[in-house]
Amino acid sequence: MNRLACFLLLVLLTACDYFEKQKVNSEDLLMEELQTFNWNDVDTYPTFNSCETMTTKEDSRVCFQNTLLQHVNDYLGRQNIVVSEDVNDTIRLKLIIDTTGLLQIEDITMKPETRFLIPEIDSLLRQSLNGVPKIFPAIKRGQQVTTAFELPVIVKID
Repeated sequence: MNRLACFLLLVLLTACDYFEKQKVNSEDLLMEELQTFNWNDVDTYPTFNSCETMTTKEDSRVCFQNTLLQHVNDYLGRQNIVVSEDVNDTIRLKLIIDTTGLLQIEDITMKPETRFLIPEIDSLLRQSLNGVPKIFPAIKRGQQVTTAFELPVIVKID
């Protein structure tokens, strides 16, 4: 009986460590969360009022890009662009939408021939985005975030 009591006492003394709570450092927890966080993906893409009825994330992205592209194409179609040679190019607009929904052009990439044949194309593209309807910014974990994306604009003038 004495041995059993000593054994139980020994188990109780060593088992006390198992009931002790470990303190979790909030900075360590934050660093672990940041390492697993996917910074390149958002919960919802930027959107227009007309795209709010889309049910899937992918449909919402496609609606947003198509609406924006349609707006640019309509504006360019109303312009009287005269060229001396045929133009067939895909212009890439690198766009940024900030947390307030403000749309800005970061960069415009095109062939040098297109820039030579249509010298005012930069200003036309910038003006085409001035009349865009109100944009609701992307959301990541309940917060509005700045997003960047590329919009291809096909220019074909015969």
